[in-house]
Amino acid sequence: MRIGQARREDDFEINVISLIDVLLTLLMFFVMTTTFVQHARMKVTLPEASAQASQDQSGALVLMVDREGHFSVGADEVLGTDTDSLKQAIARIAGDDRERPVLLRADAMTPHQSVVTAMDALAQLGFSRLSIATTPAAEPRGK
Repeated sequence: MRIGQARREDDFEINVISLIDVLLTLLMFFVMTTTFVQHARMKVTLPEASAQASQDQSGALVLMVDREGHFSVGADEVLGTDTDSLKQAIARIAGDDRERPVLLRADAMTPHQSVVTAMDALAQLGFSRLSIATTPAAEPRGK
């Protein structure tokens, strides 16, 4: 009897097919449940101002107006350009908190009527703490 030379019929094998199935299932779960955040879909070029920046607006409700007059409240774009649809979007995002500060980010080339419409909708809803976002004015080279 040859003990060292005999080949065993029941050699140990690692079956990785089950492991691959579980890993692919986990990968699909994480890909499907991940949210991709898109910050500021609207491109806005803010107007310039020479005044210094005011207080921090970290918890403010952001209302954006692009150069074509389209509105965006927070990360949600407003479908209409009228006051009623804007008021509905603001009320949905802000809830009942009318003391919340509002930051109006209007493009420098937007029609004045769009900015007035946004301010009117905010006033009708009872918001009184409004700030208009600007960029610092460029310093003249002669100074």
